[in-house]
Amino acid sequence: MKNKKVKTRLWRMEDVPSVVDCQRSSYQDLDQDTLYDIRLYEMQFTAFPEGQVLAELDSKVVGYATSLIVQLDDDNHRYTYEEITGAATFSSHTPSGDTLYGADIGVHPDFRGKGIAGLLYEMRRRIMRRLNLRRMVAYGRIPGYSQYAGKMTAEEYVTKVEAGELADSALNAHLKAGYRVKRVILDHITDSSSLNYCTLLEMPNPDFKPERRRIAASPLKRPIRKIRVCAAQYLMRPIDSWEEIETAVKFFVDTADTYYCHFVVFPELFTAQLFSTFPNGLDLKAAVMKLTEYTERYLALFSDQARQNRLFIIGGSHPVLRDGKIFNVAHLFSPSGNIYTQDKLHLTPGERNNWGIEPGLEMKVFDTSFGRIAIQVCYDIEFPELSRLQTLAGAEVIFVPFSTDERKAYHRVRFTAQARAVENYVYVVIAGCVGNLPNKNYLLNYGQAAVFTPSDFGFPPEATAGEAALNIETVVVVDLDINTLMQQREVGSVRPLFDRRPDLYDLRKQLPIKIVRVE
Repeated sequence: MKNKKVKTRLWRMEDVPSVVDCQRSSYQDLDQDTLYDIRLYEMQFTAFPEGQVLAELDSKVVGYATSLIVQLDDDNHRYTYEEITGAATFSSHTPSGDTLYGADIGVHPDFRGKGIAGLLYEMRRRIMRRLNLRRMVAYGRIPGYSQYAGKMTAEEYVTKVEAGELADSALNAHLKAGYRVKRVILDHITDSSSLNYCTLLEMPNPDFKPERRRIAASPLKRPIRKIRVCAAQYLMRPIDSWEEIETAVKFFVDTADTYYCHFVVFPELFTAQLFSTFPNGLDLKAAVMKLTEYTERYLALFSDQARQNRLFIIGGSHPVLRDGKIFNVAHLFSPSGNIYTQDKLHLTPGERNNWGIEPGLEMKVFDTSFGRIAIQVCYDIEFPELSRLQTLAGAEVIFVPFSTDERKAYHRVRFTAQARAVENYVYVVIAGCVGNLPNKNYLLNYGQAAVFTPSDFGFPPEATAGEAALNIETVVVVDLDINTLMQQREVGSVRPLFDRRPDLYDLRKQLPIKIVRVE
């Protein structure tokens, strides 16, 4: 970053007037009547808030970029700007498309030369990679061409700019950002400085995984929103070093990636496998405290794996030391490498008394690019109030990392997880540990990873989409159809979310559910 004071972020609705001012300053050579007003930018933001980014310096908007997702057949069709952008309203935004269309970008003239355009382009690249889109496309101005018109064609001018023989402020910025010119087009936009010529620009996504995109999206005429999830059934066994945990984690992540999954979930407290590397005779509370020393390595491992494989990873849970207290914390790692957390809220007597764990306080729902998810750690799923509140806050899938030592404990988690799926019309994915650690503090593990659904037409028999073989190291991989879920909530044989009786009873949260946007 050339200027560390320049910050980039997504828009908020209250930013729109400042973005309008920035556009008008950025494009003083254009007819000001053709530029956008507040209403159009509000419509663009509403259509696709994740695609609108800005740069600010000392709280002043000094640059902005807008984008939407589309499906283009550019080899056989010449689109107009109005067609692609829905007359600049972004009503044409198509989540099932494969192309991020860069509609507009501008940098205030007083702040050019500070690398701001590069920061905005990088934000767009992050959006493209995070959503696993095939490419970015833009139509770029060539305002310098008016000085050479008649002396050379627009195609010849562009070729010379690409070769470095001529300079064009707009085209050079696009080339520097990583775009390549596919062709030169006339009358795509009205721009007297460019004599109505523009370039069709493309930037392929080197990390694009077409199989994963095909699972998640479909043509506009028959929209389907699916996600593929992988639940890890992790074998606890004696190890000699942290590196053995890294090897096991990479195995499960590679497996999820091989099967084109969007999410992979690990079990609760699987890092307790490190107990086998601790000195003999260490009491349980001391062992848990020592386990917190591995937090940084745990975070680095999963963050790198999520970023390298373009996966959302629920890294099970791990004990974290905060302000002198230990919390059992589930971690969500995004494909961008960002980290989000959900503390375990309900603690068993053993966690309180033997482990020295403290209960968390915040209830969260995570708004990802594939839908809204919640994370409940083991015992949390046995409390129906939490799942109902998260469902009412928009949760569509609940991931449950668990750790149970014997069959009865496992069945408590399994049966209540299935009940939460049935009574809330959500998907519930559970992932646990198996195996044992002889002569250590984490002796027995009994578990079976599974994916539960509502019990209605449109879902599998017995309300179970998949389950792993019992008590061996393996995974279960399942496709979840979010559209079917939403449809059945409305028209199912029963409608538990609609048919509640608030005249007889009420469910009130003491603290708000925190909606966390995942980037």
